[in-house]
Amino acid sequence: MEMRRTAGRVGVELKSLQLAVRSGLLGPVAPHRLPGVVGPLRRYGMLGALPGMGATKHPDRLAVIDERGTLTYGELDARSNALANAWRERGLRPRDGVAILARNHRGFVEAYFAAAKCGAKVVLLNTDFSGPQLREVADREGTDLLVYDDEYAEILAGVEPRYGRYRCWVDEPGADDADTIDALIAASPTTSPPAPGVEAKIVLLTSGTTGTPKGAPRPEPRSLAPIGGLLSRIPFKSRGITVVPAPLFHTLGFGSTQLAFALGSTIVIRRRFDPALVVDDVARHRATGMVVVPVMLQRMVDLGPDAFSGKDLSALKIIMVAGSQLGADLAQRVTASFGPVIHNLYGSTEVAYATVAMPDDIAAEPGCVGRPVLGTIVKILDENGAELPTGRTGRIFVGNSFQFEGYTGGGGKEMIDGLMSTGDVGHFDINGRLFVDGRDDDMIVSGGENVFPGEVEELLVGHDAVREVATMGAPDEKFGQRLRAFVVLHEGAELSADEVRDYVRDNLARYKVPRDVVFLDELPRNPTGKVLKRKLAELGS
Repeated sequence: MEMRRTAGRVGVELKSLQLAVRSGLLGPVAPHRLPGVVGPLRRYGMLGALPGMGATKHPDRLAVIDERGTLTYGELDARSNALANAWRERGLRPRDGVAILARNHRGFVEAYFAAAKCGAKVVLLNTDFSGPQLREVADREGTDLLVYDDEYAEILAGVEPRYGRYRCWVDEPGADDADTIDALIAASPTTSPPAPGVEAKIVLLTSGTTGTPKGAPRPEPRSLAPIGGLLSRIPFKSRGITVVPAPLFHTLGFGSTQLAFALGSTIVIRRRFDPALVVDDVARHRATGMVVVPVMLQRMVDLGPDAFSGKDLSALKIIMVAGSQLGADLAQRVTASFGPVIHNLYGSTEVAYATVAMPDDIAAEPGCVGRPVLGTIVKILDENGAELPTGRTGRIFVGNSFQFEGYTGGGGKEMIDGLMSTGDVGHFDINGRLFVDGRDDDMIVSGGENVFPGEVEELLVGHDAVREVATMGAPDEKFGQRLRAFVVLHEGAELSADEVRDYVRDNLARYKVPRDVVFLDELPRNPTGKVLKRKLAELGS
């Protein structure tokens, strides 16, 4: 058994190597440049080495385009070196915690790479967290140095790390900017900082949609398997241009930008999401890829045909989407606007990525999340841990080599035979495509019948009058629980609660009809597009 597993791991690494070569991530390096590629890897590990490797191979190629202009790989390496040297001078040591609270701009990227070159534990904070949440997380994760945008100064009151607070985005530049990372960079040498002797660690946070966000640490990748997994289903190529509206603090945004830098590609980022500007960016920069969460795609296609008229989007080959449920209706609308380029990724902060639906999967089954990526096992298990047959709904478990290490506050996800729970329920069809039917803890039992809200949401969002919808359970004296639907209508559309119920009754079993229908102007969401169920519960009470 162990020999078979070892052979399987070796096979995954060999296939990952082939995919890395095919994508252009790995290729011949001139002998005189080899030390400049190997040296950063030895000093800083895979993630911290990316700017230095890029600066050696293609120093003048653009790494970042944002509101402040452009940044080449050579400039990114030099600036992150200077920032790392400045922080070391102020006392930062390997394994110390560096917390970053910033929107999508170069300051986030520079701060992350500088911290990685110091061998720090890098904590990526959610820009939507409240002040108490931020202070709790900062204290729990161990924040020795803080990097933040000006707009968050007030909610960060009381967070005073021993090595200081540094602004990475200044709303109104002035004479008193000594506490900015730009000031540190300008006053520090750009020579490579000493090797920290330890690997940097990244701490991603769960969304906190139903409670306190948890820290999910990830070590430095030690193989090509994580990259090979993505490349096996999403054909990113070197020297591409990727527009990244997805938040950089989120697993999707962070992971995709690291892959882009490894490929020597250019990322295009903006501090705030504007659907029309994103469409313009894709056309103006001849983007080959775009990384988004579903609600961002919805806002783009809601602009209507005029927003796409005259825009040349022919260079776009990949829309990588994840973070929340895409849904069949939105998948079809996006395909009509952008073409067959959707790659719908399913995973979680804890398990990383599990499956990807490629354009051919979307064409055949627009509601699916595709097939497992290279090196990943996905199984549907019942309550006793037994594997369920094709077509049966059960709990989704995932096994791969790039899962998280357990929550920083203790505990982890349920494990069965080396497979980790995603917290979702779903099923496979006869073609091996995975469908996510809802959250394990979202299932409600109404009058003795199991109801998965996702099925009702998928139906209702297909109604011509409905823009978006969320459903959840509510206490009921007679039935134990009842289904409550929160509905957002398209502008100018009209729909009554009875019409919503009739539509569900005409298409699904009677026990799936929502007894409560609440109309809202918009659903409460976090920056990654996930619906905040705790806020919905307050609205419906």
